[in-house]
Amino acid sequence: MENIFEDKNLLGNRRTNNIFKDKNPLDHRFLPDKLLHRDQQIREIAKCWVDVLGGVTPSNVTLYGKTGTGKTAASQFAGEQLSEVADKEDVFVKVEYIRCTDFTTEYQVISRLCNRLGRDVPNRGWTKAEVINTFDDIFKRPRIDKGALHLIVILDEIDILLNKDGDGILYTLTRTENVSVLLISNYLDFKNMIKSRVNSSLNDKEIVFPPYGADQLLDILSERAKLSFHDNVLEDDVIPLCSAMAAKEEGDARYALDLLKNAGELAFDEFSEKVTGDHVKRAKERIEHSKVSEILSTLPFQQQRVLEAILTLTKQKEEITSGKLYEAYTEISKKDAVTYRRIFDFITELELLGIISTKTISRGRGKGRTNIIKLQCDETLLETALYTI
Repeated sequence: MENIFEDKNLLGNRRTNNIFKDKNPLDHRFLPDKLLHRDQQIREIAKCWVDVLGGVTPSNVTLYGKTGTGKTAASQFAGEQLSEVADKEDVFVKVEYIRCTDFTTEYQVISRLCNRLGRDVPNRGWTKAEVINTFDDIFKRPRIDKGALHLIVILDEIDILLNKDGDGILYTLTRTENVSVLLISNYLDFKNMIKSRVNSSLNDKEIVFPPYGADQLLDILSERAKLSFHDNVLEDDVIPLCSAMAAKEEGDARYALDLLKNAGELAFDEFSEKVTGDHVKRAKERIEHSKVSEILSTLPFQQQRVLEAILTLTKQKEEITSGKLYEAYTEISKKDAVTYRRIFDFITELELLGIISTKTISRGRGKGRTNIIKLQCDETLLETALYTI
């Protein structure tokens, strides 16, 4: 077989790229030299951490905010700046970033930290107590050349770890000498998963990250575009359009960057000399289809049926109450339908995924309150995705 990478019909990096000069700045994980419109939040993090330069364990911190509001970037940016000053002042400080989608148990997190700090710990095979004792021992035996170690652990998407493995990781870290944590979550109520004794030792400072406005997103995209695209390839309406669309998605900078990147890739694939507003609109359709398809493919079968019922009622222009939804769902599911109470769990989970929204309204005196459910993704995209799983 001919090597696929030698196929002349394959659109790849070997032909001249007249659109991109570097895609990396359009990745949400890219950390720029300056983080626009997050000065206040970075300074608040710094206020909590500055004591460590004097040998004092800093305060614990929690960052709240919706996806794409700069929480991860701000914490990593502050961490890099702290490490830079600590090196200059010869203070032994380490800032370690852990994404809780990759490390989902206390054992995995502690073993990862041990390995990052120079102690070999296997990914499995030891007891949890052995791993914790090894971690604790790191702080009881200061290095002669550097003195006592102070560690700041950034736990991104902490709610995922708490939901799977409980709050043992927070108990361990907050009770270890010279260790503090910075927690990142999209959900204000994640602390409901933390026991009171752990919450007490956490004693954190909370920092809220508001959504970006359209003008702020425009600034961010303009800076990244200078790094990513060749000169004069973006038509004038491209960045404003990406910014406006992302502002409607609750100020999500990740979404804005994805739009701009996908628009550029469409232009590249079509051998276009310019990235246009039409490319942005088609990029939006591509992203939404991918998002819906990915989410649906991971949903349990019964949740897919609930979504099918919501779609049916939406197409019928019905106001969707919990009662009407259950009727439509049981009609689809027949004999293997789950209970009415279980449907509420499904609704909550689908809302967290951003596929639906719920709003509680009052029906007036004596009629009580009702939940109204609305679809938050395109009907055609959802229908296509549901019937191609």
